[in-house]
Amino acid sequence: MFEYMGDRLSNAIKNIRGMGKITEENISEAMREIRMALLEADVNYQVVKEFVANVKEKALGLDVSKSLKPDELFIKVVKDELVELLGKSATPLIMEKNPTIVLLVGLQGSGKTTTSGKLANFVRKKHKKNPLLVACDIYRPAAIEQLKELGSSLSIPVFTEGKISPTEIVNHALTYAKENHHDYIIIDTAGRLHIDEPLMQELKDIIQLAHPDETLLIIDAMMGQDAINVIQGFNENLGLTGTILTKLDGNTKGGVALSVRHLTNVPIKFVGDSEKLDGLSEFYPERMAERILDMGDIMSIAEKVENIMSEEDATKQVAKMKKGNYNLDDFLTNLKQIKKLGPLENILKMLPGARKMGLNNINVDPKQMAHIEAIILSMTPQERKHPELLKASRKTRISKGSGRPVEEINRLLKQFEEMKKMMKMINNGNFKMPF
Repeated sequence: MFEYMGDRLSNAIKNIRGMGKITEENISEAMREIRMALLEADVNYQVVKEFVANVKEKALGLDVSKSLKPDELFIKVVKDELVELLGKSATPLIMEKNPTIVLLVGLQGSGKTTTSGKLANFVRKKHKKNPLLVACDIYRPAAIEQLKELGSSLSIPVFTEGKISPTEIVNHALTYAKENHHDYIIIDTAGRLHIDEPLMQELKDIIQLAHPDETLLIIDAMMGQDAINVIQGFNENLGLTGTILTKLDGNTKGGVALSVRHLTNVPIKFVGDSEKLDGLSEFYPERMAERILDMGDIMSIAEKVENIMSEEDATKQVAKMKKGNYNLDDFLTNLKQIKKLGPLENILKMLPGARKMGLNNINVDPKQMAHIEAIILSMTPQERKHPELLKASRKTRISKGSGRPVEEINRLLKQFEEMKKMMKMINNGNFKMPF
């Protein structure tokens, strides 16, 4: 997501390095590059025009201080304008009401049903809600079965009454939710190939009956500029409270995200960033701007880690690293935790300078991690705590037990020692990141 556009923007900014000050002449080439990068990313022409004009005006009005270089100031201006374009700050979900009712709407194929499951999973995990999914897509073949399968895999109940009127289903679901103490109701509605009157009337009837606290439009991020018309059409008829952009992990240009808020004033609340059922992330404009500019997204990594490691465990790990007591048992525990974060390559892409270091193109083979686990599990507890004990005869035994060659064991031990040294340096403040 955004990689091509981000690379173009970074290249545009490089041209300003080494300049003594920011002038109209030395940023003119950069502004042309930025304009082309945004247009090729399918950002709306009017949005591009305003963005470029704002960046130019603010950049030329800046004084280059002794502490900041011209390119650093220019990057700050571009980042600030991206944040402005994306909506300034995050718009959280409404959570306070009991029950909170959320209506998911959108065109067919946008990912409404899958997003229903992801959202239910999110509110249960992060906000300790007791969600209920309501199946109201009575037209698409297997839509109800799909939602039931999602609910089953997540152990979240799904209310369905087959293919009767959607308003009747919602009416009965509200009663069921009250009786069974569900405090977060997510209604999955039908979509069409395009906006039509019967679709809108059906949704209006559900709104009149249920009075949802949130009406969220699910929009495919790969849709291009047509997405703006879709959002405006739904918003005029239903009064949207937000959008969820799906398929941002695909080969999308990202123009929709940069155009939506500015042109429709409807906030982006979530983005779908993987096919897994935990692949739904809250949308933070500043974090997204930093990822576009290859500044990384450390906050999102930290939040993912928080979900799998307690603060107490993290503190203990840091203390061990500082003292140099980090051992292969700790490494094995961390390896299992990393696997819970999702594909490792997705985490690497969030690091600052990931594109510059080529981390955005790395594919981590899950088998490699399984091999490492097999090697460590073939060691005795004493060997894991004291890897220095591992001489030739022990390595041969571990090789037979894990089914991996001795060379691979030697490579793992060498990498582990290098990692320990680097961790110690980072914690002592003696290590600088390579960007």
